[in-house]
Amino acid sequence: MTDAIAVLDFGSQYAQLIARRVREAQVYCELFPWDTPAERVLAIQPRGFILSGGPASVYEPDAPSIPAYVLQSGLPVLGICYGMQALTHALGGIVAPAAQREYGPAQVETLRPNPLLPPGSHPVWMSHGDRIEQPPPGFEVLARSLNSPIAAIGDPQRALYGVQFHPEVHHTPGGAEMLRRFVVEICGCRPDWTPQTIIEQAVSRIRQQVGGQRVLSAVSGGVDSSVATALVQRAVGNQLIAVFVDTGLLRHGEREQVERAFRRSLGENLIVVDAAADFLNALADVEEPEEKRRIIGETFIRIFEREARRLGKIPYLVQGTIYPDVIESAAPDRSKAQRIKTHHNVGGLPAEFDFELVEPLRYLFKDEVRIVGEALGLPEELVWRQPFPGPGLAVRCLGQITAERLERLRAADHIFTTELAQAGLLGRTPPGSPQRIAQAFAVLLPVRSVGVMGDQRTYQEVVALRAVTTLDFMTADWADLPHELLARVANRIVNEVNGVNRVVYDITSKPPATIEWE
Repeated sequence: MTDAIAVLDFGSQYAQLIARRVREAQVYCELFPWDTPAERVLAIQPRGFILSGGPASVYEPDAPSIPAYVLQSGLPVLGICYGMQALTHALGGIVAPAAQREYGPAQVETLRPNPLLPPGSHPVWMSHGDRIEQPPPGFEVLARSLNSPIAAIGDPQRALYGVQFHPEVHHTPGGAEMLRRFVVEICGCRPDWTPQTIIEQAVSRIRQQVGGQRVLSAVSGGVDSSVATALVQRAVGNQLIAVFVDTGLLRHGEREQVERAFRRSLGENLIVVDAAADFLNALADVEEPEEKRRIIGETFIRIFEREARRLGKIPYLVQGTIYPDVIESAAPDRSKAQRIKTHHNVGGLPAEFDFELVEPLRYLFKDEVRIVGEALGLPEELVWRQPFPGPGLAVRCLGQITAERLERLRAADHIFTTELAQAGLLGRTPPGSPQRIAQAFAVLLPVRSVGVMGDQRTYQEVVALRAVTTLDFMTADWADLPHELLARVANRIVNEVNGVNRVVYDITSKPPATIEWE
């Protein structure tokens, strides 16, 4: 067992970022809804607790509160935003509405030496409408900001701390170091959560789960399904059979690329299924994005069930589900967060199906998945391949999905990503180099606009281009692309893709937008 930290989620959309920062410090942690039964949380034998932010106010009736076992444990506690307010409220301090909501960048000044915050002034990210009016007995004020006279508090004797700002987001540059100080220096955790540890534990869990049974793996060619498949193959060898489904919703040349990559390692244990007609028929006349995801999730499962019956009963199905999928789908084990969208392989699964799921990456972030993939020896073109949603082009083809519109989108997307790659803007960022684009794609919009081509009026569809930079895919900034590149891409699309006469560029960050449009 590795040393662990328990993160209690009070409904924050960014609670998972706390977990990611803790793991960056090479300390294992798990994220639990705040009211998870004590025995489940204590089963990981935590050496400390982190309390997340949340949308509630501690003085409201039925507001989430700190479970009794947390303070009774005598272990270190760090409260973040609402977590700090909940800690204050539970221990006899006073929390009240702030005269002015504080949202966005701020400067906090450390007031006295302490093991959590370095001395000096620190840029941080604030997001709160309440504030601490009076700390609990025994607590010292550790830091202040212009609008928050009590921006951090601490009781070093009991190792209890709170910060009003959000150290987990990249907008707080020193936040990762503050979290490292808490989990390593205050809680005393050993930094032993490494790729090798992740692989060893995953292999052990897979073997324990499946025993000597055969396993079917859903392969898409993306990094998530590739690493999940490689982990299961390491665990059970020839018990694994991989199935790649050509949904008809793939990018340009994707089927051929996936077959080449996996045939080398899996040989006859790779099965390719042409199911384009199944998916297009199921999605006919469907425009609502949640319904698209539900249909795609169910169609995938039914195809895998059909293949399993054909091969002789196979009880297990491997999926490349990762933590952001679980978070945004508000799966049952993350029921305190609001659902943003249903991922086809989480909330989009049918209520009943013939498999028990094997999901070795379910609690890993994208960067952890890639590190594990490298440690497993997967080729770089798979590990650092452009992310692609499981529903494929269905969630980039807004409105009705037809073979004609998909081909239009596929062509525009290929032009955009090819131009970016030729400009050296895609792919893994070498150390010390400017950050490259983490994800880029085209979206076909369900609107038409008037144009003029060859002195004739046109009334055709619109393509939106999206390119973002991000480290964790939970927050992202739009990429400031060279104007001449955007001009070249737009010119090529309207000249080479039939049915498109206008190209626009999405300059919205995440949040408030998600990376994908649907």
